[in-house]
Amino acid sequence: QVQLVESGGGLVQPGGSLRLSCAAPGITLRNYQIAWFRQAPGKERERVGCISSGDGYSYYEDSIKGRSSISRDDGKNTVYLQMNSLKPEEPAVYHCVTAAGYRCEALIDWGPGTEVTVSS
Repeated sequence: QVQLVESGGGLVQPGGSLRLSCAAPGITLRNYQIAWFRQAPGKERERVGCISSGDGYSYYEDSIKGRSSISRDDGKNTVYLQMNSLKPEEPAVYHCVTAAGYRCEALIDWGPGTEVTVSS
């Protein structure tokens, strides 16, 4: 089983930015598709985007498209989710997930998540 570790969550004001990180000791993230999901209390989990293995092509759901980006630093073996213009309705626990298939449709291993709070 792959171990994923998210970090970077915290309190941010509406309109602010955060960069979340996903590290994976023991594996090379470049060889994996990585999806980002979020789950708010009382709500279903929601995919926000995905980065492909190899060339690192990123896909974004409409909820974050245009104001967020997913990237990978192969030297640091880390995947990032940069979120800008955060909205009051976006507090959630954000997870990175190893995945497969078209746009990361098949989910494999989940990290424990990092919590993002959006509040003034």
